Amino acid sequence: MTSHLIPHALAATALTIGLGTAHADAGPTIIPLTQVGCQFLESEHGTNHGYTPATADDCRRINAESGDQRLGHAKVLTLKPGRYVFRVSNQNVPYELGFWLRGDGLAARALLPSVSGGGLVTGKTQDYEIELKPGEYVYSCPLNPTPDYKLVVR
Repeated sequence: MTSHLIPHALAATALTIGLGTAHADAGPTIIPLTQVGCQFLESEHGTNHGYTPATADDCRRINAESGDQRLGHAKVLTLKPGRYVFRVSNQNVPYELGFWLRGDGLAARALLPSVSGGGLVTGKTQDYEIELKPGEYVYSCPLNPTPDYKLVVR
């Protein structure tokens, strides 16, 4: 039976396309992050705690009460050095949000790359591109505000 065989010309084309894809620059890796009230969903293993802040002060109060405990169970994001796009979405938070990724601690903040920005109104998704080097980072939203979630690059 030859019905499953690829004709020679098509096989050569498939091989060329496959090789081109394998050697092409794949571009940055996309890391999706979803902000809900006072937290990032992915960082807390997809658990939405159901916080309904009306203002950033509500999140400051909520995270003063539960932030440390939640961070103790939060997912530590571990990545390899390279180019990344953090695709951050505002899912139903009724005020403008942002994103800030930086070195963990004063020395690391001075030595490691960072990225930040705002403009995340309700329902909006925005990309933050960065070239990550080995080290320890934290990411958060100072406008939501969220806890400082850990990210390790090695």
